[in-house]
Amino acid sequence: MTWLDLPTDDLFGISNLPYGVFSPRDGAPRVGIRVGAQVLDLAAVLDDRVFARPSLNAFMSQGRDRWTQVRARVTELLTDGRYRQAVTPHLHQLQDVRLDLPFEVADYVDFYASEHHATNLGRLFRPGSDPLTPNWKHLPIGYHGRAGTVVVSGTPVTRPNGQRKSPEAASPVFGPSQRLDIEAEVGFVIGTGSRQGEPVSGADFHDRVFGICLVNDWSARDLQAWEYVPLGPFLGKSFATSVSPWIVPLDALDAAWATPPPRDPEPLPYLADTGKQGLDLELAVRLNGCLISTPPFASMYWTGAQMLAHMTVNGASTRTGDLYASGTVSGPRADERGSLIELTEGGARPLTLPDGSARTFLEDGDEVTVSGTAPGTTGGRIGLGEVTGRIHSAAV
Repeated sequence: MTWLDLPTDDLFGISNLPYGVFSPRDGAPRVGIRVGAQVLDLAAVLDDRVFARPSLNAFMSQGRDRWTQVRARVTELLTDGRYRQAVTPHLHQLQDVRLDLPFEVADYVDFYASEHHATNLGRLFRPGSDPLTPNWKHLPIGYHGRAGTVVVSGTPVTRPNGQRKSPEAASPVFGPSQRLDIEAEVGFVIGTGSRQGEPVSGADFHDRVFGICLVNDWSARDLQAWEYVPLGPFLGKSFATSVSPWIVPLDALDAAWATPPPRDPEPLPYLADTGKQGLDLELAVRLNGCLISTPPFASMYWTGAQMLAHMTVNGASTRTGDLYASGTVSGPRADERGSLIELTEGGARPLTLPDGSARTFLEDGDEVTVSGTAPGTTGGRIGLGEVTGRIHSAAV
């Protein structure tokens, strides 16, 4: 259904059209839409300066009606053969551009929304007791992260330094993290903000959230274990959070909405489900090119709409460019766990890679890639892109 020469199973066909920011050779960063292995320069093809900027924020702030209008116009341009001659000069090959951070991150919140992940960690950290804390099924647990260290896919991740203390030691030591981990997540990008004192309901999710991206929220487990009582994550999480360069708009996910798992007990009214708010996304985690996990997002206990409702129910404001992430996505099977601490059961069962090497946690030089797909509106699947990071040795 396009004049572009695309395979029928292309993950970035006309039914997807994710947004990103790219820099052409000898050109300034600008907003584009990916189609196949090309990027369409929106500022040029639409003659609109809002896209001639190094982030999506100005466009996202224009709201739902404008998002729908632009998507419809781009779809028309790429499907009606009359526009081929005018559009073709504004298509850039992916291999010829640099992909940049797609939006200015205003605030960052990370949740803990997978029951399977929370249960796995609870069994590791609190053996012999209930793995879930008493509040877990009553509210989406989360914490405020650091917006300034959110980086685009491909940015190297430097192993963090910090304090760590083994159970048998009398006092902590300082140095590089020895238990550096990954967290395969899905992020939600807010397009239109809300005023302080005015909660956002789950029913407003589709008007507030512009789209989704993939997230790897790197985690230094040993630093975190020593520091997190009583106030929660800090240096063990704030050193880097990687996001994919493509933001898939909610309008591309019409076929992906699904009923979330049953909730028991029933959530309080402000967290009530409003239709199908779960997402049937499939993630894949690769370590040095080897597939180690396939986490299913459909198994997540709390939905993106519920996370947004809880994040604002106290009157907290939101802004264009706010990012909130799901927390580690893990499924019920051992090969569906979205972090190394789960996959290796706290380091007790190392992973063996095809080259014969073993991993409990990440080593310097390791590269991790999280990719994902969703059902497409015209059949088949669409791509969420991928988020990649390579570990560099700690600063001296």
